[in-house]
Amino acid sequence: MFTGIIQDIGTITSLTAVGGDNRIEITARHLQLAGTRLGDSIAVSGVCLTVAACTEHAFSADVSRETLRMTTLGKLTAGSRVNLESALRAGDSLGGHLVSGHVDGIGTVTSVASDARSLRVNLRVTAALARYIAVKGSVAVDGVSLTVNQLEAEEFALNLVPHTQSVTTLGELAVGHEVNIEIDLVARYVARLLGKE
Repeated sequence: MFTGIIQDIGTITSLTAVGGDNRIEITARHLQLAGTRLGDSIAVSGVCLTVAACTEHAFSADVSRETLRMTTLGKLTAGSRVNLESALRAGDSLGGHLVSGHVDGIGTVTSVASDARSLRVNLRVTAALARYIAVKGSVAVDGVSLTVNQLEAEEFALNLVPHTQSVTTLGELAVGHEVNIEIDLVARYVARLLGKE
């Protein structure tokens, strides 16, 4: 479980095909990896991955074919920058919202515009995902907990404040960029209980 509050921007140093899957290695600048153990979870641009190897400043994880199909991780290359967050521990502050790291689909940036000191970003998702998104509700975009400001059909708008732009990869977004989308956990379970999923 994660909070959507990004702790570091990492850099992919290698992607290696292994038996049909990929192994990904990521270097971290500030993420505290000293206490990280094999089997721990780290969210990589919103995707929960299991640590398979770790050093003081880098870690490796295996990425399954399902994850490569459902997320943007399969499109990244060496040198790509990714948002990083260690798993939530008991007693940690929940500054964003509950994020599982199980990506529901991919969104596409349709516009980026200045809005005072913020960036106003519009994203398009499938109709199947849009039904779970609500104005003033939460959504995770590449692992970042954000508030939905506007929703029309399959397109929704977010504002990125200066801090979010500087400490995540979202400040680099441009029209056409694809991002990992995770809908709010509560919306998913309410829909399931109502038999609408």
